[in-house]
Amino acid sequence: MKAQAADAGKPARELPGPHTDEITMVGVLQALADPQRLQIVLRIAEHAGESCTVIGDGINLHKSTLSHHYRVLREAGVTQTWAQGRSRFTTLRRDDLDARFPGLLDSVLAALPHDGTPILPARP
Repeated sequence: MKAQAADAGKPARELPGPHTDEITMVGVLQALADPQRLQIVLRIAEHAGESCTVIGDGINLHKSTLSHHYRVLREAGVTQTWAQGRSRFTTLRRDDLDARFPGLLDSVLAALPHDGTPILPARP
């Protein structure tokens, strides 16, 4: 579901995020410090270029909470998001993050479980 048919003719509009040289280590680490955002980053890595709806499938968060997490990741420079019609699409800013902090994103992704295991155990 890359783009909905009704939105196919509309131009994509990139949502604002920091320029590469404005991405800070503190900002990236703060964005990645939340277990839900780590889960989102893993899903983005697995479904690059998909809609935020597809990426959010299977993450048990309210739509407004997911939107908040997408915004935090974008504003920290971890992701790039663009709008096409009413749909939003996102991808990791791998090249920019590797330019600023070589190996950081790959190390984070390698440390995450890729078998569907929750990043944090469920609360009792």
